[in-house]
Amino acid sequence: MPATWRARRSRAIASKQVAPASEPVAGEQHPEKRTASLEALAALLAIPGMGPRRLGLLLDHFASPEQALAAGRGEWRTAGLPESVSQAHPAPKRLAAIHDWLDADDTHHLIGRHDPRFPRRLFDLPDAPAALFCRGRVAALNDPQLAIVGSRTPTTGGRQNARAFARYLADQGLTITSGLALGVDSEAHYGTLEAGGATVAVLGSGPDRIYPPENETLAERIVANDGLIVAEWLPGTEPRRGHFPRRNRLISGLSTGVLVVEASLKSGSLITARLAGEQGREVFAIPGSIHNPLARGCHQLLREGAKLVEAGRDILEELAPALGAFLQATDRHADDTGDGPGEAPVPFDPEQQHVLELLGHDPQPADGVIAASGLTAGEVSSILLMLELAGKVSTLPGGLYVRTG
Repeated sequence: MPATWRARRSRAIASKQVAPASEPVAGEQHPEKRTASLEALAALLAIPGMGPRRLGLLLDHFASPEQALAAGRGEWRTAGLPESVSQAHPAPKRLAAIHDWLDADDTHHLIGRHDPRFPRRLFDLPDAPAALFCRGRVAALNDPQLAIVGSRTPTTGGRQNARAFARYLADQGLTITSGLALGVDSEAHYGTLEAGGATVAVLGSGPDRIYPPENETLAERIVANDGLIVAEWLPGTEPRRGHFPRRNRLISGLSTGVLVVEASLKSGSLITARLAGEQGREVFAIPGSIHNPLARGCHQLLREGAKLVEAGRDILEELAPALGAFLQATDRHADDTGDGPGEAPVPFDPEQQHVLELLGHDPQPADGVIAASGLTAGEVSSILLMLELAGKVSTLPGGLYVRTG
């Protein structure tokens, strides 16, 4: 029987205390672009075969990147590096790519474990990255964070929930972290921006390779609004399938908790949730209809001990002990996962309202709605399309319709 998220989290807490949200790094003093430490770190990263794990061994063995670079290669072997890497030298093209990216914009940064701005939560990870490429406000790395993840092809209701939860939680002071993917990730980033909050996007590629390309404008908005783009991979690295599980461990590692909005049983979001449990983070899931295949991943998480949430306050209450003074919850929202008070409902004519009421919140085939409504197939089809465009109805696999919102 698989271990539950609660059990995994308990083991993680027993082995090491979960890092609480810490105060943001004072000020935002950016180091000189070409300090000796930065030059040494870039040179180490440019060595062929020097992946994150091997660089981590060096930085754990030596006091600084400068000492590691200056040390005899025999000492590298003592630190655990293989002969092939110990005898290699920085590749000029790789080093030039790092320097070119750093020099391209004042918002570009490279920080290693030795840097005081390095996120303290990531030290909880057994495979913590040795260095991060960051674009934007680096202090966001140490903001109190909540990750929101889910399907790349969510239902209309899933999109609404992701955006609304992000908007509310950002308004309460949380930085929202996600993976910049289409679907739930994008909605989480957009909802945060709508609230005037900061959001962190973690890439499965180099910092100069926004994936998917459709989100390049979103990435620019994130950086322009005190958010941050984070990548573990060198500039020029294209997104690859094997990168995303490693990306997911950073999404959960940076956060105090992870909210899964919609996910199939094979979704990468469940990998993020599993990693969150192993890292001692809280796991939250939104339940859905038993007929919705994108609710099955969330239901699996709930069976394994994830916390069921119906409103943003459910998350705030659970995270309050860890986040402490950062949470400044208010009663400004009549519905903390909706559009907020004062927004007039969309007017519908009697036939449209009748069809909407017939749908309820459980999926139904169009034939059932036609039979119950007394309207023609053409009339019901037209009404369902209008309601879907208005965001009040969502289609599910199998030709089913469900009410949203």
